[in-house]
Amino acid sequence: MENPFDPAPYADERVAEAALRPRTLGEFNGQPRVSDQLGLVLQAARARGTTPDHVLLSGPPGLGKTTLAMIIANELGAPLRITSGPAIQHAGDLAAILSGLAEGEVLFLDEIHRMSRPAEEMLYLAMEDFRVDVVVGKGAGATAIPIEIPPFTLVGATTRSGLLPGPLRDRFGFTATLDFYETASLHGIVTRSAQMLGVNIDTDAARLVASRSRGTPRIANRLLRRVRDFAEVHGTGTITLDTAQAALQLYEVDELGLDRLDRAVLQAICGRFGGGPVGLGTLAMSVGEEAETIAEVAEPFLVRLGFLMRTPRGRVATAAGWQHLGLTPPVSDLPALF
Repeated sequence: MENPFDPAPYADERVAEAALRPRTLGEFNGQPRVSDQLGLVLQAARARGTTPDHVLLSGPPGLGKTTLAMIIANELGAPLRITSGPAIQHAGDLAAILSGLAEGEVLFLDEIHRMSRPAEEMLYLAMEDFRVDVVVGKGAGATAIPIEIPPFTLVGATTRSGLLPGPLRDRFGFTATLDFYETASLHGIVTRSAQMLGVNIDTDAARLVASRSRGTPRIANRLLRRVRDFAEVHGTGTITLDTAQAALQLYEVDELGLDRLDRAVLQAICGRFGGGPVGLGTLAMSVGEEAETIAEVAEPFLVRLGFLMRTPRGRVATAAGWQHLGLTPPVSDLPALF
């Protein structure tokens, strides 16, 4: 069964996802605190006629970090250049990007925590003094040639802010942490996206899609497109509550937003390993998935719901996890779980 949370099958829908992105802070719903704080930073910079401070955005995938970078550039009327940490493995890679920036340009650096250490050290100087030192030659004859770069705004995004070195974090003038969205906010996002896609959707159906989206706009829009497909193939094209329920059942998304992989992980821990603890490698083999996929896709959501605990000895299912599967935990295990 196709997994609606797996981005690989929908790579060809990136254009559709981009079209659904809000373009201004006024359209960016669900993060009012971040929107107000960022709006103040941008407005003050425009009033002074200077480039805004560098911005660091942190939070789980799909909450709008890339969208905010695009909004920042749009609000400033500045060009946007996009790159990522894994693409910058040498200081020379970063020097080439920085030396090509125009004044006032916004540089979006996704997964900034995955940059190489030499590139990080070069970035310190660029962020603070708008200068990079390019080393020419080797050994005792090496010479550092300073290259001035025009003032720019760096927008860094990370899903693991704890991996950023302190000196790098300190150079950002504004840091924002994005939280998971409330269902009411996602309901508005689903409704707006349906309008942009030219899809008729009932209020109850939009609320149902929102409630099963893990608090994540990216997943909400993805599920909306899958429900739209179902309505067009098996219905009249209008998304009703019954249509949405049937579509989500087909894609194995339950009432809490758990999908096939989430339930497989939970069932393996409870059914095969007595509730745990069980190591990540063993768990991955038991469900036929990569350990990284379980650790980054399934586990965070199960932990957030209180269905799973990470312990030094391995993963342990909680009483709530057993209950969600309709199972009763062994009595002997209850003291160990709480």
